[in-house]
Amino acid sequence: MKWTVVSLYLLSIFHVHFRGKVRLPPLRQLFDHSSFVAPINMFMHLFSKVPSTPFLPVADFRELRTLEANWEVIRDEALNLLALQKIKAADKNDDAGFNSFFKNGWKRFYLKWYDASHPSAERLCPKTVALLRQIPSVKAAMFAELPPGGKLNMHRDPYAGSLRYHLGLVTPNNERCFIEVDGQRYSWRDGEGVMFDETYIHWAQNGSQSNRIILFCDVERPMRYRWAQAVNRWLGRTLVTAASSPNETGDQTGGINRVFRFVWVMGQYRRRFKAWNRNAYYATKTLLIVGAALLLVFG
Repeated sequence: MKWTVVSLYLLSIFHVHFRGKVRLPPLRQLFDHSSFVAPINMFMHLFSKVPSTPFLPVADFRELRTLEANWEVIRDEALNLLALQKIKAADKNDDAGFNSFFKNGWKRFYLKWYDASHPSAERLCPKTVALLRQIPSVKAAMFAELPPGGKLNMHRDPYAGSLRYHLGLVTPNNERCFIEVDGQRYSWRDGEGVMFDETYIHWAQNGSQSNRIILFCDVERPMRYRWAQAVNRWLGRTLVTAASSPNETGDQTGGINRVFRFVWVMGQYRRRFKAWNRNAYYATKTLLIVGAALLLVFG
């Protein structure tokens, strides 16, 4: 039984790694967060109702037309937030999902995150929040800013239960500001939406001299069977809600991000250890990884 579980887990990692044309280096993939949840993602991909392609036709998601029809209303609330300096990085290292993005200039303001509470969004962006409430399939939404020179490195998102929707609000409207998904590029345009599968390798860059602000949404992945859709919805309510991050005091911080604060502090000691002696650092890291693997197999 143990070997069956281990074999299925390794199979799911291979599935994640070899899906698509662009791949992470094998060692990075092995310890990437997408490998830890690979069994869940293999389930999502296996029973997905939409095709396994990097980009998907936005027209197939008719409920999102409401957002595109009201893009100027949404843009105005985003610009007001920008003026108030509310679109920003996490204040207290409590955004595990996007923490690595902040160092390259990316910023966000949460409008919705699954079942978590964000009173700040209701207060500061009432029109956008009201529009999002009309679309149950949108499970998470935020304003995301990528300033001139900003870049997001190659990565795949950990959870395949959703698809990613971007609506251009304030964009350079040229090819120098783009996202590349599994080797295919898309450049944002004001008032236009794009849908892609964020579990493919993707990265983004703003090589222009203008700011880029988009409405960034997680849309529930349509599944082929009702029971599979119910599983996806339950995982979103329980697992993904726990990754909620606050805009400001009064917003909900999920359990994952409460733990992440501690992990971030420990990470500072880890970086000091690495700077002190790289050989000792890598030797210790290897011993811990091998020990964990042996414990998993023979424990």
